[in-house]
Amino acid sequence: MFTTRPFSRLIDSLDKSPWGSVSGRVVGHPPAPVSRLFLYTPEQRLRRDASAWTRVQGVLAPIQFAVFLVSLGLVLRYLATGDGLLTATVSIVAKTCLLYTIMITGSIWERDVFGKYLFARAFFWEDVVSILVLALHTAYLVGLLSGALDPTRQMWLALAAYTTYVVNATQFLLKLRAARREPVAMSRRAAIGFSK
Repeated sequence: MFTTRPFSRLIDSLDKSPWGSVSGRVVGHPPAPVSRLFLYTPEQRLRRDASAWTRVQGVLAPIQFAVFLVSLGLVLRYLATGDGLLTATVSIVAKTCLLYTIMITGSIWERDVFGKYLFARAFFWEDVVSILVLALHTAYLVGLLSGALDPTRQMWLALAAYTTYVVNATQFLLKLRAARREPVAMSRRAAIGFSK
């Protein structure tokens, strides 16, 4: 008796008998699930545009990126010369505080638009990488405050955190670009639909 789902799918894909319905099976295959073509539904787009948190994210993201660039330069300077430990450390802490702020406000934004604080379908992988970025920044703070890591290791950990941050920022920039193209694609699709 084979009732497992994968086995049933295999049998159904091989069985082309036109009399399947006579034996109690469904003839043909159910339609494949329709993939979501757009990042936002029209309702989510309206909620996104109406949310105050959209503007907050729009302000915080470039500020965080600017702090990141300055901090990256300071960290690399310390690793190359051994100078400027305090300045590099302050810059990493400032970057981490901005990261916490943007993560909290971003979660509130996601709740406003998609109805959940994290891992909404449209931003699932961005949120996964964001958690990794947050974990690495937090590990840096733990290493700094506990003294468990010497300054050089702290800086290397900060660079690891910054690398994941760049990956995450790239993800969000690609989503922003896709979201800006959506209205054009939606209107084209609507025009095609109306012409039929």
